[in-house]
Amino acid sequence: MEKKSKWMYILPVMFGFFIMGFCDIVGISSDYAQKAFGWSPAMTGFIPSMVFIWFLFLGIPVGVWMNKWGRKNTVLLSMGVTVIGMVLPLIAYTAVTCMIAYAFLGIGNAILQVSLNPLLTNVVTDKKLLTSSLTAGQVVKALSSLAGPEIVLLAVHYFGHGDTQLWYYCFPILGGITLLSALWMMVTPIPREKMDNHTAVASFGATFALLKDRTILLLFLGIFFVVGVDVATNYISSKLMVTRFQWVADQAKFAPQVYFLSRTVGAFLGVFLMTKISEIKYFRWNIAGCIGILVVLALAEHNAVLNLVCIGGIGFLCSCIFSIIYSMAMQARPEKANEISGLMITAIAGGGAVTPVIGLVTTENSMVGGVFVIMACVFYLTYCAFGIKVKTSL
Repeated sequence: MEKKSKWMYILPVMFGFFIMGFCDIVGISSDYAQKAFGWSPAMTGFIPSMVFIWFLFLGIPVGVWMNKWGRKNTVLLSMGVTVIGMVLPLIAYTAVTCMIAYAFLGIGNAILQVSLNPLLTNVVTDKKLLTSSLTAGQVVKALSSLAGPEIVLLAVHYFGHGDTQLWYYCFPILGGITLLSALWMMVTPIPREKMDNHTAVASFGATFALLKDRTILLLFLGIFFVVGVDVATNYISSKLMVTRFQWVADQAKFAPQVYFLSRTVGAFLGVFLMTKISEIKYFRWNIAGCIGILVVLALAEHNAVLNLVCIGGIGFLCSCIFSIIYSMAMQARPEKANEISGLMITAIAGGGAVTPVIGLVTTENSMVGGVFVIMACVFYLTYCAFGIKVKTSL
């Protein structure tokens, strides 16, 4: 009976991870937006920025204010923001309202990323179960990322009857799913955590002060650039196949799906392999392999299968790097675990900083510049793998 009761609390939280994956829709949907509004590659490059830049501004404040609002209420707030943003293009379909919708998606996602993982600890108290539950949550998020291109195509072919100008119907689909998740969460009596207002006020200064620690600063930038690699690869994958091989939308959707599927497989395999070898060795092997794959991707302009293998290879090899760098930061200053968590979530803003650069260096006929931007991010991660030494507390 008690086990059944626990699942009643856990399942709506797990479904929240599906909502978390909606931000990855920016890759395939930006292709449709670019055609609909006649945007240049540079302008299109700002779409992921509208989603991910909010982590920079909201990561730490939301983590602090969450102590006052409560974790469940903060999750519900994130979903409310998302639902509002997703109905705007239906009210008035313009380039401006679509950009605002992307911004609301990003704001809601930033709040959700900060609050949902801690909320899971409200319903899963066993540390061993918590680790597996967090892993399960990331799998649910990955499944959402895989479903993203299908949701866009559903909007176009079913609701839009094949009219690509009606691609924006994907927004209300996302809003409807988010609303269902919010209602499920709302009616579930998840126990509230204890509040500590004094700690909430004090943590602002304590969090920013951590950047004075050189190791923490370098690892913060590591999170910034690994998320940049993730979002940028998702962003250019379909565009690369369209540009090089003239794939249509139904074909191009497979590129981000290959990426997300490979990332999911890599994460599962990484959990097993890192029980056999050290995290830092695994980090070094994977990042070295990623450099080689990017070189091949930059040069392989005439083989579609090889391009897809390279896109999947990036997802596979980079799948565990976020968690490794996050773990390195926690080991460096374990006494500041809460502050480091908020700081690392803020670094997810890297996903919105890299794609505008890609937009500036790519053209309608070539995405090679975008591959080299990703490679530059990977070079910094290589420095993290080989150049940062973390002294752990005993």
